[in-house]
Amino acid sequence: MSFSERFAEIRTGFEPAFWVANVSELFERLAYYGAFASLATYLHESLGFSIERTGSLTGFFGGLVWFLAIVGGTAADRLGFRRALSSAYLILTAAYFLIGSLGAEWMAPVRAAVPLGWLVLVVLMLPAFGIAMVKPCVVGTTADASRENVRSIGYSIYYTLVNIGGAVGPWIASYAHEHLGVANVFRVSALSVLLMFFAVQIFFREPKRSRERKAPTIRETLRNFLAVLSNPRFLFFLIIFSGYWIAYWQEFIALPLYIHSFINPKADVERILVTDATCVIFLQMLVSYLTQKIPAFRAVILGSLVSGAAWLIIGFHASVVAAVLSIVVVAFGEMIQAPRYYEYISRLAPAGQQGTYMGFAFVPIGIGSLVGGPIGGALVHHYGEVLHQPEKVWWAITAIGTGTALLLWIYDRIVKPGESAETPS
Repeated sequence: MSFSERFAEIRTGFEPAFWVANVSELFERLAYYGAFASLATYLHESLGFSIERTGSLTGFFGGLVWFLAIVGGTAADRLGFRRALSSAYLILTAAYFLIGSLGAEWMAPVRAAVPLGWLVLVVLMLPAFGIAMVKPCVVGTTADASRENVRSIGYSIYYTLVNIGGAVGPWIASYAHEHLGVANVFRVSALSVLLMFFAVQIFFREPKRSRERKAPTIRETLRNFLAVLSNPRFLFFLIIFSGYWIAYWQEFIALPLYIHSFINPKADVERILVTDATCVIFLQMLVSYLTQKIPAFRAVILGSLVSGAAWLIIGFHASVVAAVLSIVVVAFGEMIQAPRYYEYISRLAPAGQQGTYMGFAFVPIGIGSLVGGPIGGALVHHYGEVLHQPEKVWWAITAIGTGTALLLWIYDRIVKPGESAETPS
């Protein structure tokens, strides 16, 4: 097939809903990662939370969404993609605006009536409800609004746009932080998703395949959910793999606190955090090509080992350059394991339960953030503020990441999936 023929297939192979949903996902990721990049600094330096409490709250913000993703897809199926996306972007608009307004004068009566810790906890919950519906809507629209011959390209476009949003978000957060103040980072995020609410209202129409498909009943959803919960080997694997994400999320939890406290209080943390997504955008296809012959589960182990060991760089040399190099190596580990992880999960899923299994695939990401938040905050406090040996923060995090790789290797040798599942690589 010639290039012109392939281009014509791509040009005609997607319904308009595909482009609307995926462009909206770019802006949603921009808003999320912009907010996430500034959150630890905002909580610690603007709202006055301790390092330990900041770590816990930041981890909570990043973690809850991945648990709600399990039920977000069901809500999207029952509401329809257009209504679910519109509702999600309105929720996100209000949520980000409220986060940025926690220190505002007009919030003073609320702060006086409610302890600040509880107020922040409740407000940080709100984005999760919106994001948990956006992701299944966009992924579902990508499937339903793509012809079979271009569907794989559709997912590549989706993944690329997600990472572009992940890279651009911290850049915009950096500019907003410097010129408008850190609180306005969250208001910029609110504006981004508000624009997507109007874009969905004006341009989005349900894909033809979505209109024809019958939404699953509550009984069917519960049956699939219970089927996953009754697979202990799969759940054991998810728990082990959570260790990867405990180490990974320190990029957004411990690293900003560490840089400002022990390297350079004026360092542009948001811009440093652009590194990961930028590496993925430009190098994912190359890394996937170079590692394509590695069996899926071994790629997951290798990626976990690489990302876990990456933190030794900043552990041995406390500098902004070392922080960037650590993130680069973390990104390489992510690029090795991420595509193969989802491939592995898809092979484990019995027929008719792929959607439920893929929903559970996000659980380690959530556990990693929820558990990693308190761990990161406690490590920075203990080794940095109490013992004055801050480099040991990264030795401990390296132990978690590389220990996860070891446990995965043992799992692969001893436990392995059940006989009813498809044989994984």
